[in-house]
Amino acid sequence: MHFPSVPARARWRRPASAALALLTLLCAAALPVLAAPAAHAADNGQWSVFPAGTPGGRAYFRLAAAPGATLRDKVTLRNLRATPVTFLLYAADGYNTPRDGGFAVRDQGERMTGVGRWTRLDHTTVRVAGHGQVTVPFTLRVPRDAQPGDHPGAVVAVDQRLSRSAREGVAVRQAVGSRVYLRVSGKRQPGLEVRGARFSYAAPWFPGGERTATVSYELVNSGNVMLSPRVGLRATGLFGRASFTPEPHRLPAELMPGQRVHVSERWSGPPFLDWGRVEVTASDSEGLLAQSTGVGYRTVSWGVLLLIAVLLAAVAGTWLVRRRSRRSAATRAPAS
Repeated sequence: MHFPSVPARARWRRPASAALALLTLLCAAALPVLAAPAAHAADNGQWSVFPAGTPGGRAYFRLAAAPGATLRDKVTLRNLRATPVTFLLYAADGYNTPRDGGFAVRDQGERMTGVGRWTRLDHTTVRVAGHGQVTVPFTLRVPRDAQPGDHPGAVVAVDQRLSRSAREGVAVRQAVGSRVYLRVSGKRQPGLEVRGARFSYAAPWFPGGERTATVSYELVNSGNVMLSPRVGLRATGLFGRASFTPEPHRLPAELMPGQRVHVSERWSGPPFLDWGRVEVTASDSEGLLAQSTGVGYRTVSWGVLLLIAVLLAAVAGTWLVRRRSRRSAATRAPAS
């Protein structure tokens, strides 16, 4: 399975003094500003973190092991600044952010169940000289009762200093992480579900106004294998069918085992007046998994209905006037 290298997000919950501490994190290859062996290093322009010991560089740690196995590897921190920096170094589990599906990692104080729990670094505090680098060995011991499948995570380097942001009263703590993709041998069970489809529609009052419809749903990785989901949506109403494809950036590039992501898709240009059903079909990138769910929809433009009602009333009024005129004319004809 292909594991793309994309920027990631993370959260930081601990406030520093009275200010709010925020954590920015990059995992895997982000900015190719370094020469090999760090050509694929994750960096934020100030320091980088990357797997050590491979000519040409690795974009991330891609490891495979059986339950009960012990793996050893090394991570390198490179300081791109002229002044020395002290880093806090730790391993963490990966997860998908619920709203946008981005790759994120647990904070050091959170409960770990995978890579973050099984990894031990030889050093957890590392001081790196200006324009220097330090390589730290680590050991990853897979428990004998570890569940088979994919276990994503990262080795994270956090700058212990807090810097001021442009926002008043907010401090920023930055971090960079090199992703770890661990695959534990055993039975692989891919699973993908799409749940909780909902439809909402904002009807314009006047013709020509913007019509916005939204279809929201939840993608769930119910198996033990990393997935790259694909989604198709089809609306079937009184006036035929309409297909629309979700925007790629709204879907998670990597949906991790046991994770769920809420997705909202905009339906551009729905009918003025229609009702039927929207079918949401999710599959993996290889097309081996396919799950569907649906939700009823109704698009009613009150302005259009009002206009139609006014036109019908005008037509009916005109017809009544003409009918009365004809009757009056017919009544007067015998008298003359």
